[in-house]
Amino acid sequence: MSAARVLATLAAGALFGFGLSFSTMIRPEVVLSFLRLQDFGLMLVMGGAVLVVLLAYKLVPRLLQRPLLDDHFHEHPSVWNRDTAVGAALFGVGWGICGVCPGPAIAGLGAGNWSLLWALAGIALGALVQGLRAK
Repeated sequence: MSAARVLATLAAGALFGFGLSFSTMIRPEVVLSFLRLQDFGLMLVMGGAVLVVLLAYKLVPRLLQRPLLDDHFHEHPSVWNRDTAVGAALFGVGWGICGVCPGPAIAGLGAGNWSLLWALAGIALGALVQGLRAK
């Protein structure tokens, strides 16, 4: 991997983590109040994320001949099946119970919220079980 790709990856990760922290998504109690329909501040965060993804996946390939750090744009096909639906439901239930998803949990560790290690342990265990089941 080239130095430019490594730096771009680090910059994107730092920007993502900063955005999660700035939006308070690293605090499970804020996420839970949003899920309980008590605070709609995170709706703006999600709307902004949808806008960024729309621009990145739809508009950028039309504006650039090729990506800045690769030789061509890649397609990301997705297939909806029973396993995808069950996984999405389990993720949603877990998110609703504890108010944590993987990205904000890792960013929260950077802010010193060490109790998120429990959530990350659960996420890792779930990933392990899914990986063993998929074999």
